[in-house]
Amino acid sequence: MKRLIIPITPIPKPRMTAKSFWSKPAKRYFNYSDELKILVGDRVNDIDWEDLEIDFILPMAKSWSKKKKAAHNGQPHKNRPDLDNLIKAIQDSLFEEDSHIWQYGRMRKIWGYIGGIEIKLKKL
Repeated sequence: MKRLIIPITPIPKPRMTAKSFWSKPAKRYFNYSDELKILVGDRVNDIDWEDLEIDFILPMAKSWSKKKKAAHNGQPHKNRPDLDNLIKAIQDSLFEEDSHIWQYGRMRKIWGYIGGIEIKLKKL
């Protein structure tokens, strides 16, 4: 199984309305989207979504103790942001049209020392 590690802290896709288009979350999302496109580049065409596993690694707070960080590293992240919004952000960033995606593999969000996205592919 091949791995594609994207060194970017994942953020969720915000609710978008005409009024909130210039809000801080929207601007942050557009910056994230642009950076994600650059980091993945042409490899996006090689991603087969049904054979795909994605780990969204969300960073732990800097204020946490070393003991707490060690206990949470790699464990399930059960707080906000929602997993479906993280998935939507990566889909909408990488594909102009994502209606061809009919099935997902395993996707999860976990705690980590630094943020990132790890894509595990059966073929790349």
